[in-house]
Amino acid sequence: MEKIYPMTEELLTTIIPDELTGQRLDAALASLFPEYSRSRLSQWVKQGLIELDEKIPRARDKVYAGQRVSVKVQALECESEVIAENIPLDVVYEDDDLLVINKPEGMVVHPAAGNWSGTLQNALLYYAGILATVPRAGIVHRLDKDTSGLLVVAKNLKAHRSLIEQLQARTVHREYHAIVNGVMTAGGTIDEPIARDARERKRMAVREEGKEAITHYRIIEKFRRHTHIRVYLETGRTHQIRVHMSSIRYPLVGDTLYGSRAIVPKGASEELIATIHGFKRQALHAAKLGLIHPATGEEMEWEVPLPDDLLAVLNALKADVIAHADDN
Repeated sequence: MEKIYPMTEELLTTIIPDELTGQRLDAALASLFPEYSRSRLSQWVKQGLIELDEKIPRARDKVYAGQRVSVKVQALECESEVIAENIPLDVVYEDDDLLVINKPEGMVVHPAAGNWSGTLQNALLYYAGILATVPRAGIVHRLDKDTSGLLVVAKNLKAHRSLIEQLQARTVHREYHAIVNGVMTAGGTIDEPIARDARERKRMAVREEGKEAITHYRIIEKFRRHTHIRVYLETGRTHQIRVHMSSIRYPLVGDTLYGSRAIVPKGASEELIATIHGFKRQALHAAKLGLIHPATGEEMEWEVPLPDDLLAVLNALKADVIAHADDN
């Protein structure tokens, strides 16, 4: 029997900023409340749940700086379209407001074409049915299907809004481990805008007209033809680390979308060759996550170890360095 959850409501208010002056209301709402889909916001306009200076507007009405927008958020809506599935989750932390998950590689975060089941959202709705009352089951940021590691989930509307605001203010600390092809000489920062690739829609690319994207990276360990790095995200664009590292010619090991053929050092052992050729995902892991707790204001941080498949690659690379220590 299908579970029924109570409708919850929250009032969100904000002021139209200067840069949105003259835009249609529906376009402005999409910029002001990116955590909600355009179709959902348009539905709320039609239902009279959105006010502009205490009046019920139309979607096509123009907005101007200084106007106050009020949104009566109706939380229980489209989540019923996503089926709850009994899929095991690695729960790192949980309280009344937050759920921190260590996502395995191979798991898609949101249902989409070709992946309507088996996703993190399906699993979350089974794990905690109350998440059906939160947009996208409380998921506020994503990891690519083949990226493993930490991801935070909001368990109620207040926490959801707080986490969205923290992500927009760039106060959420996200640290990744990656293995790249090529030997780096030093760490650095990549400050290049990212947009969808003009020729191949499945890819993102560094493009002048793209959105601001900033990635910081530091060297952990060098190998003969590879580098283990720590990466800090200042922004959170789609495929950001993968695109940025490829743009400076250090693509991630195993990344067939942004990389090239697998690279092995000259004279590599059969074990290393097999390990690198057998690694079928991008070598990227979200190892550390830090944020401000939405209810207590406390600074919180979680860290998880590298998964076994990444450790196997690193161990094989280290063994290769030892085996060739006398080559120089």
